[in-house]
Amino acid sequence: MTFREKMNSSGVSVVLGSYNRLKFLKYTVQSIRNEMKDADFPHEIIVIDGGSNDGSLEWLMKQKDIITIVQHNWGKWEGKSIERRSWGYFMNLGFKSSQGKYICMLSDDCLVIPGAIKFGYAKFENELKKGVNAGALAFYWRNWPEFEKYVVFKFYGLINVNHGLFLRDALDKVGFIDEDNFMFYAGDVDLSFKLNHAGYKLLISDNSFIEHYMHANNKTRVKNLDSFESDNSNFIKKWSAVYPEMDFSPENRSSLIEKGFVDETDTVKIFRKESGFVRLKYKARSIISGKSE
Repeated sequence: MTFREKMNSSGVSVVLGSYNRLKFLKYTVQSIRNEMKDADFPHEIIVIDGGSNDGSLEWLMKQKDIITIVQHNWGKWEGKSIERRSWGYFMNLGFKSSQGKYICMLSDDCLVIPGAIKFGYAKFENELKKGVNAGALAFYWRNWPEFEKYVVFKFYGLINVNHGLFLRDALDKVGFIDEDNFMFYAGDVDLSFKLNHAGYKLLISDNSFIEHYMHANNKTRVKNLDSFESDNSNFIKKWSAVYPEMDFSPENRSSLIEKGFVDETDTVKIFRKESGFVRLKYKARSIISGKSE
């Protein structure tokens, strides 16, 4: 079998977007490498960069095990400001370029706790063999140091895959991520709704855990919040038309499935070294998505 055939039949494409988070990107990539080095299935790593100017691109170009896609999304060109594209647009660049049977979506400011991808892979394979029409599988994750327990979010009653695995064929059938209606927030929640509406099951991997450090690039995060209100409004408008009986009130927006877990490898020690983190200085909002960029 060719590499493509192996990837199509049993491989995992690990996809993450990045912008000006070189230090944390290195941590994330190393945790992926550590996880996949003894995996019994083929894999690839795909990074979509939004035009970083902190050395990320220079570093990525030297990593021979990473497929790097560069689409400048910041700054100016020929005297004009570059129009920003959506989170969905960037992730779709990686999703559509992938060759794996599964796509593992991660963030460039997270760490894979050993076993997370492999446990998720085994569960997904078992569910498909049992005849379950599974489309996505969520990993537990936490914002360190804010959260003690690990969580999977549910939005309006549906499991949300923030970090986890997607069946690539399922993404293809639902048209991947909606690039047009959501700039940053709600795109991942919308994808869960699309998969569910198409008849796919949304699952959780009980033994898969991710550490997330939400202070890796506060300036970018604060900028992303600008789109929250419009993204939220677009989501409700879109899905209330499909499910008029569903309660889309703020009180019913989100809930948590929490899980205690002790990581004996202390993966988060890498973030602990970054002890000078500064919490975000913006008014707390009840956001629709746990997305970590």
